[in-house]
Amino acid sequence: APSGTPIRIGGTLALTGPLAQTALVHRIAGEIAIDQWNAANGLLGRPVEWVLLDDQSKPELARSLYEKLITVDKVDLLMGPYATAAILAAMAVAERHQKTLVHHTMGLPKLAKYERQFSVAANGLSPEQTFPEKLFQGLAESAKPPKSVAFVASKFPSAHFISVGAREAARKRGLKEQLYVEYEFGARDFGPIAARLRDADADFVWLGTLGMESLQIMEAMKKIGYAPKSHFHLLPTSGPLAVNPDSNLALSYTSFEPVLPYLGNPVAATFVREFAQRATKAGLAFPEADNQAGNSYSAWQVLGAAIEGTKSLNDDALAKWLRANKVQAINGLLRFDGENNMGDDLTRVRQLQGGKWVIVAPKEFATPGA
Repeated sequence: APSGTPIRIGGTLALTGPLAQTALVHRIAGEIAIDQWNAANGLLGRPVEWVLLDDQSKPELARSLYEKLITVDKVDLLMGPYATAAILAAMAVAERHQKTLVHHTMGLPKLAKYERQFSVAANGLSPEQTFPEKLFQGLAESAKPPKSVAFVASKFPSAHFISVGAREAARKRGLKEQLYVEYEFGARDFGPIAARLRDADADFVWLGTLGMESLQIMEAMKKIGYAPKSHFHLLPTSGPLAVNPDSNLALSYTSFEPVLPYLGNPVAATFVREFAQRATKAGLAFPEADNQAGNSYSAWQVLGAAIEGTKSLNDDALAKWLRANKVQAINGLLRFDGENNMGDDLTRVRQLQGGKWVIVAPKEFATPGA
């Protein structure tokens, strides 16, 4: 068993507020990683503690709490929060104190210029280009390629950034834009947007949503008797969308799902089983480890690999090791030697088929039978 002074890792999550449903997934994933370490001699032979605070889905509060974690709680290391805006707030604090910051849900990699930050979201340096192109290529190869598109985009930084890129990608492919509408993050009344989507009647609907907004828009569309022909959801809370029968055949993106080829990794298979047990106990309606859970657990794997690789908690040593080494995480083989410490784009297109997310594009990575 581990012994000695605990290694204390500090971080925040949106345990309350509009991002809380997804943040719960990250909390479960982090708790699994910590418990697995402590059941296997900890890190460096020492037990590990997670000092977790609630940033209430507010980036400005996340900034204050990371300052507290470093200066008052005196944590040894940091783990990033959930969502781009909070990550950027935490990153500013980490840079001021020269702390290494591993994080898991960064949607604006080009803004992450701090030399000791490391994104485990395997979407490459330019997700606003690479991912939409991957999606529209998959659509072009489908049985009924769309000819028109409608865009709905949250003004949340990462969702807006990627949605604008998707708009340009669609234009280059010759898709006719029937609608482009933006909404404020935290909105709850999507009736007017649903009506505009119905009137646009595009072949394909891009929903640049975040968290529960996807489900709320689907419900608003159903109330007026409208069902999109084909629809994509950018950053949804996967569970509520999956258990909604009206969401069948919805598209999204991912870098981890509890299906092949990901389950070929035995560590991933163990994580999926443990996550399902804990998520069921926590009352999640969809207790499967998906993109959010996979990225979150991968972040803990990356931090653990750096600690064991350096035999140190020194932030400078950890950062140098990560830039020089690849880490086999459950969401893929990660490297951090590119611009802004980014590596390869490992994202895939997933689809809800019969209440289960499966990989459908690129074709060579598709789940067997999907």
